[in-house]
Amino acid sequence: MIDDEKNPTTNDPHPGDITRRDFGALLMGAGIAASVASTATADIGIEMVETDVEIKTPDGTCDAAFIYPKSHPESNPKSNPTSKTGAYPGVLIWPDAFGLRPSMRTIGRNIASEGYSVLVPNPFYRVSKAPFTDASKFNFQNPDDMAKLRPLMASVNAPGNAEKDAAAYVAFLDAQKEVNTAKKIGTQGYCMGGALVVRTAATVPDRIGAGASFHGGGLVTDKPDSPHLLAPKIKARMYFGIAANDDTKQPDAKDKLRDAFAAALVQTEIEVYPAQHGWCIPDMPMRDGAPIYDKVQAERAWGKLVALYRATLA
Repeated sequence: MIDDEKNPTTNDPHPGDITRRDFGALLMGAGIAASVASTATADIGIEMVETDVEIKTPDGTCDAAFIYPKSHPESNPKSNPTSKTGAYPGVLIWPDAFGLRPSMRTIGRNIASEGYSVLVPNPFYRVSKAPFTDASKFNFQNPDDMAKLRPLMASVNAPGNAEKDAAAYVAFLDAQKEVNTAKKIGTQGYCMGGALVVRTAATVPDRIGAGASFHGGGLVTDKPDSPHLLAPKIKARMYFGIAANDDTKQPDAKDKLRDAFAAALVQTEIEVYPAQHGWCIPDMPMRDGAPIYDKVQAERAWGKLVALYRATLA
């Protein structure tokens, strides 16, 4: 299940790769809190089981939401059937800088309704349990508001942390009876979560079949650990939806992404959306007197995500 291939030039495991032994230890450490809610979501019409869970990682205990359809795949008209046992392909959602909150749980329920067992972790568990702030009231021009986000983001972006977390989250999914381990796992991320999608696909390459980044931040940097340089380690099919204002600020990023993944022979699609950074998330605050969330472009992005998962996780 986990890539144990050696680096052909050094005969050593790739830096950051998780060995089978490490993965097994993480698998054994995954735990579930006994808090379960079964909800019928009006907009999707399918009953979900939403469980608050705790996941053991090398650095502590992560609080998270685990969501899956209550019905079996064959009775779910929107699902992508994979078995007759109620097991679905797994999906890992990396939240944006506002973390695990109601809007991210809604995204989790919506993708679960398509026939997936979904994990939405609190990426900032090293600092505090979720939630942290009301995203809709956040002011990007307020230094005090911005100061609240920096230590949270630093906790997951510190060297090696995202890789450890990704392995623990994938191990958790693979330990659940609602996850069909014969199928690949998908992962999607928003804003800062876009780079974490890339790191996840590179850390557990034999389990991740699809990765999607929407208005991802920090995908291409001038540092040696830039996410786009991980392309040679990735086996998943990738999708990058870039916000127009991000493209304006860094117009060469999409080209560097495209070149890196093409050179690595990774099937990748990259699109620039006529929308602002954060356009996919309904509870985004106003910016310059206008809403960040763009329903039309968010639905377009959602269609791309669903099509990607159906093509790769079936």
